Amino acid sequence: MQKRLAEFLAQFGFRTDAGLIDAWTWRAGFGFLTVILIVLTTIWRLVEPYAYRELTPQSSLIDWRTLATFIYLLFYSLGVIFIGISLYNLSAKRLRTRGLPTGLAGLVPLGALFSGAAHWLQPRVSEDLSHWYVVGVDALLVGAVVWTVLELGFREPRALTPAEPGV
Repeated sequence: MQKRLAEFLAQFGFRTDAGLIDAWTWRAGFGFLTVILIVLTTIWRLVEPYAYRELTPQSSLIDWRTLATFIYLLFYSLGVIFIGISLYNLSAKRLRTRGLPTGLAGLVPLGALFSGAAHWLQPRVSEDLSHWYVVGVDALLVGAVVWTVLELGFREPRALTPAEPGV
């Protein structure tokens, strides 16, 4: 099992959505991407307070902690985008194996981007955007994640008949 994952990663298996993969490979790849995202997000949550500072006459023009925080934010945002693309490619391979439309592979990355946008926007316009809007978007994201994990991580491939596309 680990050998298959090592071969998959060695070929940079997240690079394209072409091909077919089994449920175990999808679970391993999904777990790999999730761990990377959790580590990157934990680091961001630790350095995020340094992103806010006030300019006072006593403070220097450049605060190196704030500068380093925004440099990390740049790399963090690129990492999140690459993780979303990799998850799409990984899920599209598994959806193709299951005989389902590959467009469904974008549910989790798109839902995560909407959720992140709602969490960012709501505190800034709280008088116009209810907290329940954020809860609703998060509920849709959780539903998409649960469906994706169950459908792609545990269900067996559907038997394709010769009349169906992809055979």
